[in-house]
Amino acid sequence: MEEQGLFENTATQPLAARLRPQTLDGFVGQTHLLGPGKVLRRLIENDNISSMIFWGPPGVGKTTLARIIARHTKSAFIDFSAVTSGIKEIRAVMQKAEANRQYGARTIVFVDEIHRFNKAQQDAFLPFVEKGSIILIGATTENPSFEINGALLSRCKVFVLHALTAEELTGLLARALTDPLGFGGQKITISRDMLSQIANFANGDARTALGTLEMVVLNGEADGDTLTVTEETLEQCLSKKSLLYDKNGEEHYNIISALHKSMRNSDPDAAVYWLARMLEAGEDPLYVARRVLRFASEDVGLADPRAMELAVAAYQACHFIGMPECTVHLTQAVIYLSLAPKSNSMEVAYNNAKADALTQLDEPVPLNIRNAPTKLMRDLHYGEGYQYAHDYKDHITSMQCLPDSLVGRAYYEPSEQGLEARFKERLRQIKEWKRQHKQK
Repeated sequence: MEEQGLFENTATQPLAARLRPQTLDGFVGQTHLLGPGKVLRRLIENDNISSMIFWGPPGVGKTTLARIIARHTKSAFIDFSAVTSGIKEIRAVMQKAEANRQYGARTIVFVDEIHRFNKAQQDAFLPFVEKGSIILIGATTENPSFEINGALLSRCKVFVLHALTAEELTGLLARALTDPLGFGGQKITISRDMLSQIANFANGDARTALGTLEMVVLNGEADGDTLTVTEETLEQCLSKKSLLYDKNGEEHYNIISALHKSMRNSDPDAAVYWLARMLEAGEDPLYVARRVLRFASEDVGLADPRAMELAVAAYQACHFIGMPECTVHLTQAVIYLSLAPKSNSMEVAYNNAKADALTQLDEPVPLNIRNAPTKLMRDLHYGEGYQYAHDYKDHITSMQCLPDSLVGRAYYEPSEQGLEARFKERLRQIKEWKRQHKQK
């Protein structure tokens, strides 16, 4: 827990800290939230902020943005770590914030990694958020829907922050070379291509990008009053992650695409290779597990219904034990999915139905399958003609369930792959039965 003043000595701070922007105009990235006229910018400029959660990957400006808000609104700022603090520390912070409120001052409590708090710790903030003793700004890299309890989440607005683009990071690095708080007082020779390599290596993380730039500059070759960064220096300073993602700056989206397409092409060797590339480069195993879980239905589906069960189990294993132990669980899931029969019928079915849903949004639900809990609804013929399938010999009826304009439309077209061949035959039998028993 640390209470920050608005002015601090930056002389001995790392480059990323020295260049931390003080205003919205100096903030890099997040234009979807902070661009002219965007919602978060308006809230800040109008001094109309309330408790909020910043959800996004590391190094995208969550802490910086919270400090800018504190400066703009002239609020006391308390930096609070969920890793090192407990309920005792929370209560001490609340007492300080309550004292500030009595003197007419607002307090912003910034909680980094708020998802690490347990339910009791999160609940400790509730009464103070509700009565306005504090404005809570939480930062998390995890989905707040799963990691933050509902009572607290319902009192906070969630803003999603995105990883910075390579172009944004390259611009930030170029500015660091000229900014007086950065290397503006030195003569440094480094090519734009090298800055791009650092930006790609950082993978959307501004802190990593600036830290890497600082490292290569400090290890540059001095010649009089000029310091030159060579390719050799750059290569030595870039860590294992850059080598795994290759020197051309291939982003992790390309690697996850390679994994996905290798599994789709039933190539377990390639799939495991790309999996290892990601995990050994420091990729979040839960991110990989989520993509594997999507693949289980998008590319396997009912051709092997167990695929989704195994993918869910792999995700849970990653959540329970983390790296490096969970590598074997992800490998098991990836190999299983690579060898499983493939069908994209689930995705095709949904996309076809989605197209109709978006273009025919006014289609009413047929009266016979509407619920009728009140007398008025029954008088309006809601539920009239409904046929309860279990009351019939074959547990099926010829009752119409689609709107009139969509009768006969087929969204699910099963393949012949794996177990889906059985579903295809079952669907054929159902449709034939309905054709023979069609209501006149």
